[in-house]
Amino acid sequence: MRLRFLGLAAGTVVAIGVAGYMGIERWSFLDSLYMTLTTLTTVGFGEVHPMDPSGRIFTIVLLVMGVGLIAVLLALLAQLVQEGALGERGRRRRMQKRIEDMKDHYIVCAYGRVGRTVAREFEAEGIDFVVIDKDGELEDEMLRDGVTFLIDDPSRESVLYSAGVERAKGVVSAVDDDAQNLYITLTARALKPDIYIVARAAEEATAARLYTGGADRVISPYVSSGRHMALLALRPQMVDYLEVESEKAGALRLEELLVEEGSELVDKALADTLEEGSCLVLRRVSGDTFTNPDSATKIQAGDLLILLADPVVKEGAR
Repeated sequence: MRLRFLGLAAGTVVAIGVAGYMGIERWSFLDSLYMTLTTLTTVGFGEVHPMDPSGRIFTIVLLVMGVGLIAVLLALLAQLVQEGALGERGRRRRMQKRIEDMKDHYIVCAYGRVGRTVAREFEAEGIDFVVIDKDGELEDEMLRDGVTFLIDDPSRESVLYSAGVERAKGVVSAVDDDAQNLYITLTARALKPDIYIVARAAEEATAARLYTGGADRVISPYVSSGRHMALLALRPQMVDYLEVESEKAGALRLEELLVEEGSELVDKALADTLEEGSCLVLRRVSGDTFTNPDSATKIQAGDLLILLADPVVKEGAR
């Protein structure tokens, strides 16, 4: 905006100079433009034609205006460079515009080892997300990874608002500090009561506090990795089979489907909506859970279906 204003001012001064020389000295347009530009830029090539006193006075005024414009331009450029408007500030403005266009996205707090893994999974699924991390040294890495991000403290309300928390679908709090994860959870829950929150807990004792603070799920990377290692040791064939198959074909994966009120799946039988055998678990709103439910089971609003592989919906059931 300021640069456009300065350009408009420079154009106005040039127009005044051309009009002045053409009116006072009766010069041609080209001679008037040449004299105006050499005067404003203080080049000092000399007069195009001899001038009378009125022309010299006009030239002095034009020269003062040119020096003033150059001084303003230098001050403005120095201010823009200091504020980072030519580089970092412009990049962050474009990043904020990208965030403002998001809806039903996820907010990933921290871009450490856990946060990077979450980001890669979201990218693989084609899910929109924003990363918030206060470590400025990670900015180059996030730019290389092509993620949308904010360099700021994710526990601050204003920062979560900047990340579009009111339009977001969920928050993943993966900060290394349990206390900060708790504060992020409390803040996000207060800003949007229905948002889904997954929080990281380094200590087992923190899990209960995070649930009390509003987290929907709490994950401890150390506990989860320990359980996985135990399964590998106790049931190696089963665990390996699922992992190898998913790596080769990408078909064996667990999906969850929450049937909302008004969904076209309500009151339909599993056999009429999903391929037979794909539903592993059905959990009612009441808390009743059915493993390997019968294909004739009617789907109700609020049901949570745990499916093996992507759910395949039959024609006519949409």
